[in-house]
Amino acid sequence: MQLKPGDHVIYSKTKYSTKPGKRARAVHASEHGDTYSYLVDKYWTVATVHDDGTVTVVTRRGKHHRLRLDDRNLHKADFLTNLLHGKRFPTAAE
Repeated sequence: MQLKPGDHVIYSKTKYSTKPGKRARAVHASEHGDTYSYLVDKYWTVATVHDDGTVTVVTRRGKHHRLRLDDRNLHKADFLTNLLHGKRFPTAAE
């Protein structure tokens, strides 16, 4: 995957809780049904691309995460995603 600073990416983050939120997908109950595991899409912007095959992304709240480019949960946002969910991605000014 080729990324450059400013590109929008989606990270499918695994979460666990007793009550999945409205954006949860791929919801699976635990063995006893007390908790659920599920995926939530996180809309992030690329801040830096590193030579070691990693990328630093910035979240909507200004946090930075360093991820591997070959992480199967990391996807570049396509045109339709940018059109429909463009407001969810942080801007460079944030």
